[in-house]
Amino acid sequence: MTSDRSPSPAGADLPGLRGPATPYRMTVTTALPHAEAVALADEQLASWLKQEGCEEPPPAVGTVPGTAVGAPPAAERLRLGERVLLDRDLGPLRGGPGAGRYDRRRLRTPAPHGTRQLTLTVATAVGGPTWVRLEAETHNTGSGVRTPCRVPVPELARTLLPLLDAADGPAAVHPAPRVVTADEVDDLIDELCDPERRLPTVVASVPVNLPVDHWVEEVVRPLCRQLPGLATAYVLDPGARTAFNVALEYHTVYGGAVRTYLPEVDPASRQDGSRHPVLARGRIEQDLRRAAGLLAREPRRLAADQPLPPPLAAVPVLRVPPPPVRPAAEPAAEPVTEPAVLAHEEQQDRAEQQARADELERVRHTLRLERRDRSQTRDGHEGRLRTGSRGALSGRHCTGPGLVPTAAPTTSGTGPTTAGHRADQLSGCPGKPDTFTELLSRLGEFPLLTFTGDQKNALALDGLQCAGAGWARLAWDGLTALQEYAEAAVRGAAGGDFKQWCEHTPEGCHRFPPRKAVRGESRTVFSHTKWKRERMLPVPEGVDSSRRAFMGAHLRIGGGRTAPRLHYLDDCSGSGRIYVGYIGLHLTNTRTN
Repeated sequence: MTSDRSPSPAGADLPGLRGPATPYRMTVTTALPHAEAVALADEQLASWLKQEGCEEPPPAVGTVPGTAVGAPPAAERLRLGERVLLDRDLGPLRGGPGAGRYDRRRLRTPAPHGTRQLTLTVATAVGGPTWVRLEAETHNTGSGVRTPCRVPVPELARTLLPLLDAADGPAAVHPAPRVVTADEVDDLIDELCDPERRLPTVVASVPVNLPVDHWVEEVVRPLCRQLPGLATAYVLDPGARTAFNVALEYHTVYGGAVRTYLPEVDPASRQDGSRHPVLARGRIEQDLRRAAGLLAREPRRLAADQPLPPPLAAVPVLRVPPPPVRPAAEPAAEPVTEPAVLAHEEQQDRAEQQARADELERVRHTLRLERRDRSQTRDGHEGRLRTGSRGALSGRHCTGPGLVPTAAPTTSGTGPTTAGHRADQLSGCPGKPDTFTELLSRLGEFPLLTFTGDQKNALALDGLQCAGAGWARLAWDGLTALQEYAEAAVRGAAGGDFKQWCEHTPEGCHRFPPRKAVRGESRTVFSHTKWKRERMLPVPEGVDSSRRAFMGAHLRIGGGRTAPRLHYLDDCSGSGRIYVGYIGLHLTNTRTN
């Protein structure tokens, strides 16, 4: 008997099943090793089965003894009660030997008018994080049976999230909303803007003069009841609300409202603000249960539409062992099909299922690219409108994303490169690089920036699967903003340091998020001998005779405690240049140590 593998419609191999209700799909990462994550999931699944009065499954086999490289994955089917089936399989990811491995559990249990299906998949690529995906679906049989609008959040999701220390990029995925204080606003904004984030982030505000604890327990927790595993949820206390709304002037939330921040937030874009829906306090208090359903609608849609991460997309379709062959002594009621024919038919069926699953992934990727293109077109139009509505700025036009300066003064000698020369460089260049390999090869496009660091630290970032192309693009944004700042600074027109430039970026210039521009390290880091030595980075002898300088100023080019940083030295007032001494994973400090 063959069967489906999500994302193809569950139940496709079960005759008589009607269309499914809106499924539940959770996709997170965990820092646990693959084997530990599988063991933990098996333990929780067995505990839930016991509570439901089903037989506990025997321990799963962690390896396949004697399995040759390239052999089909190991699979087994267990019957744990009346209409209760547990399919288990494990094996290598598609992509050849060394690509990684997966373990999967699919549980089918009876529902009042059909079948419930729960699929848990753990996949780990070589050198990458462990991905965990949990899917719950319901299928009804017979005609005239009303299908529920959505499958509820499985209890297994609520128990697994804290045990796995589940994460979504830089954010911890908790089963319940967490209160944020003013000191934590920067970290929250980093999460919202981080390119690795896949899940929506729900941020709730508290009405003025109402106790935070009361609002959280009576309103926010019930409101977020359908969100575990589908979104991260936070509640702003009064101090955090003020700091948050000052920093995100186009994406504010206040007065008891709740806002859903979709991935790829652009704090500098007024147009982008309309992308992130707001649920008003009045609608919440009018019908809390209905409001909870409305709040979960967008996270459910995003979970269904988003392409799978590469390790999960490389999991093959489920292969269920065929039923046992009857003994030869028993007379057969009908001719027995040759085993070779059965094997060939099974192989064809699995190939068709795999093709359908791969095609669905391609459709998801295409739709995602189309949405991104529309967003970039919208942002480019917004930028052109701003450019057309202003005059020249300090004798020149700064460049925004995809724009070229329209006028520039000329300079001569060894002074800074002119904006006109900058325009000539940019006009023939492709867009933002997707890898650090490409980024390093194009550093010549920034005439006032000099990279003095070790390229190996930056190139190593390309090998981290979880980074995708987001880190390289964000680093490029930072370098572009640094170049524009340097052009103004050498003329004495920057109006402060780079942090102030980011906070008050002149219209038309490329804006880098101020929260990601850090002036310097903490006193603890500066006074710690080893940590300070890590930040003593190469500079020319003309800048410092020791050919080393402390580079505490840095850009956050990725979220989280250990995500990449770009360290630099601003020497515009001296040599007229900015020296980038390090691009790589977060250097050691109190958090990473």
